[in-house]
Amino acid sequence: MKQLTNLSYSLTLLITLVLNVNCKEKTEKKMKEEPIKTATIERSEYGTTTDGKKVALFTLKNKGGIEVEIITYGGRITSLKSPDKEGNLKNVVLGFDNLAQYEEDNPYFGALIGRYGNRIAKGKFTIGDKEYQLAQNNGDNNLHGGLKGFDKQVWDAEISEGETSVSLILSYTSQDMEEGFPGTLETKVTYTLNDHDSLDVLYEATTDKATVVNLTQHAYFNLSGDFSKPILDHIVEIDADHYLPVDSGLIPTGELASVEGTPFDFRQPKMVGQDISVENEQLKLGGGFDHCWVLNNQSKGYREVASAYEPASGRYLEVFTDEPGIQFYTGNFLDGTLPAPTGNYEQRSGLCLETQHYPDSPNQSDFPSVLLEPGEKYMTKTSFKLSTK
Repeated sequence: MKQLTNLSYSLTLLITLVLNVNCKEKTEKKMKEEPIKTATIERSEYGTTTDGKKVALFTLKNKGGIEVEIITYGGRITSLKSPDKEGNLKNVVLGFDNLAQYEEDNPYFGALIGRYGNRIAKGKFTIGDKEYQLAQNNGDNNLHGGLKGFDKQVWDAEISEGETSVSLILSYTSQDMEEGFPGTLETKVTYTLNDHDSLDVLYEATTDKATVVNLTQHAYFNLSGDFSKPILDHIVEIDADHYLPVDSGLIPTGELASVEGTPFDFRQPKMVGQDISVENEQLKLGGGFDHCWVLNNQSKGYREVASAYEPASGRYLEVFTDEPGIQFYTGNFLDGTLPAPTGNYEQRSGLCLETQHYPDSPNQSDFPSVLLEPGEKYMTKTSFKLSTK
């Protein structure tokens, strides 16, 4: 009887060992099949608009410490945290603390811009034999889509998760004649943060009637992470041999002017403040830099086009795009009236590098076309890559 008991115990022990081995092998196999995700995305509630629409906040993080916060109101980047050369994490884009501040008049902090980024002269354009009149919300001109552009809409949101990247997919349907633009425009913008420390922005749109489209992202960068400091010490490079001079309403004159020998030459890295105050009629008109640069190598498509470097922190921003132009804006119209995390946003506390087609393209036939026809697909990509040096 004792021998049977010992035998039973031995068999039980053997079975347990076999099961444990099998379990361990299955666990190890599962771990190999399902690698640990190095990028994450989380959703939380951000608030409710004055007209009762719920707004969500999405936080994207990667293994390098980059952390991006985006709200569905205007698809706005409200925070972009990046480590400096010592590993200190700070937010490097201008923004507000709450939804109410974003709903008030503000200079498009972190927003998606549409249907048409930048200015359209006199708010008018013609497609075929039909003229369309838009809101004149910037002097005589239409700016950034009008009175209630894409920056003031609540976008629908989905998420997509990979092993080394996460995406926030925002979509918005702009109805025919919304803000005066023809055609129902189905728009999708995908923000993707990956482990290469790049925030990619993919814009897509289709229409059921001929229309004009020019989407962009309006983040204001201050790579120091200290918004009380102006961006005059940032070192900027723009791969462009030409820029677009403007008239008194900041509408391009149609000329593609050489940057050679002018303050607009950023073909070699140059401190923003080096030439911003020199005697120059174009700088007077813009109150500083607020112009579109004609990017080189347009036939190559997606390529590196610009960069910004802040020496004290070591933060380095590279911009890649397939667009023909980039609006470099130095926060000239910030005037100290808008609240910052500490104090207020003073003049030139942020800079913008807005990839886009040229301003007023619908009225200037020599510029690359912004016309989108039914059956066509608008698609363009821009990336903001952060590092240190």
